[in-house]
Amino acid sequence: MAQRGRGAARKASKKAAKEPAAARAPDMDSLGFQAMDSNVPGLSHVILQKLNMKSYEDYKSAMDGRKKGSDFGIRTYFDMFQKMEDTFKFCAECKKLPDALPDPKSLRRCKRCQNVYYCSTACQRANWPVHKKFCKKLKLVALDRLVEWLIFTGDIPFPTETWTKPAGDVAGWEDWFSMQEQLEEKLDAVLAGRYMSLLWANAGKPRPEEGELRESVRRLVTDFHSRPLTIGLGLRLFGIDPLAKPLTIHVVGASHVETLNTRVTDYDELARMFPSQQGMEVVMVGVDVVDGPIMRPPLATSGPPGRIYLSSYKGLYHDFWEDQVETKLAARPDLVVGFHPGFHACHDLMAGWLPTLLLLRDYCLPTLFTVYRSWWSWRRASQVTLPTPSPHCGPSRSIPAPTRHLCTAALTISPCWGQPTPSGSWRVTATTTSREGSRFHLCGWRHW
Repeated sequence: MAQRGRGAARKASKKAAKEPAAARAPDMDSLGFQAMDSNVPGLSHVILQKLNMKSYEDYKSAMDGRKKGSDFGIRTYFDMFQKMEDTFKFCAECKKLPDALPDPKSLRRCKRCQNVYYCSTACQRANWPVHKKFCKKLKLVALDRLVEWLIFTGDIPFPTETWTKPAGDVAGWEDWFSMQEQLEEKLDAVLAGRYMSLLWANAGKPRPEEGELRESVRRLVTDFHSRPLTIGLGLRLFGIDPLAKPLTIHVVGASHVETLNTRVTDYDELARMFPSQQGMEVVMVGVDVVDGPIMRPPLATSGPPGRIYLSSYKGLYHDFWEDQVETKLAARPDLVVGFHPGFHACHDLMAGWLPTLLLLRDYCLPTLFTVYRSWWSWRRASQVTLPTPSPHCGPSRSIPAPTRHLCTAALTISPCWGQPTPSGSWRVTATTTSREGSRFHLCGWRHW
């Protein structure tokens, strides 16, 4: 049965590989780009225009690093921030862009959040019942959107320390911050840095108060470390001990979100989370992986002791398995992680994932997927990954319908769905279903 199941996965992989590129299922990057027009007609064209591009193919070339920065039509820092802000200029109620209005200058920002625009008082009043629920949060989003630039300049994140507490004792982000020595001095250095000054000299907005900027930096630091710490969470969920042996983690469905400007040190927080770990390799696998420092071949053997080694492969995961893992050019994974794969987005996308999901199931690979909010993703994936008991995966049992849990601890799961989370905690929403041999977890994280 094991050989038969694995053969099915290989056949599915080969069938997908033979399909012409145009016939393959869409990827999340292209779907996300196209989805903008379903919400705001013409928005994708505005974005392309602001970036001096003619088509989505130009945009993809830029994401893949094949388009020079000078081609974007950006000459100054002010140009950069202005063009970014222009892509948010549309009426939040009627969805009209400036060119569709009698007076393009009639768009005015919400004075409270400084994040959304309205073309008239009537539209603002009509949208208020919805907007008032999110206005305070959107003010933070507007600020973080600008300060996020400091991630690309290297000012964020600040240097972090080896964890002084066991991972299981870290109950939230405040516990994590408490382990950082000279935290206030590190935050002061970011706020006083050259790029923070350049940001507010060119953003077209007054510089916020120091307290607001400090909180923004803290939020962005947690956002930066969320992916490696989610991998750490996955290791603990499955009882995989980084101190016992070197580990290999595959990030499946990786795109520009995980790989654009990614540095080889970006996942080093895993080494601080697990001091004395025996070495980890994190391999980014996806058709939208961006060329950069981590575009280097996966390791055939275990990673260097005590270090986190990042590598990548541009292609579909089931092709990567056949080309690299089965030929022993890359190590078999101890854990597979997918960040927000978007199974629920459309039927074609789910179909594109099918060979990979079958492979994960048939090879009994411990797998963790994260989602933003949609539980249909899990329902769709579980129909493939957890359909019926399978004899070749050890003792089996029927799989119950997924249940919801709200986890208010950074690295532990505690069922308390519907309860509020403490301020500053790492809020994790998780659905977990497992079976002996083939183990799957689904969780989604976000922080505020």
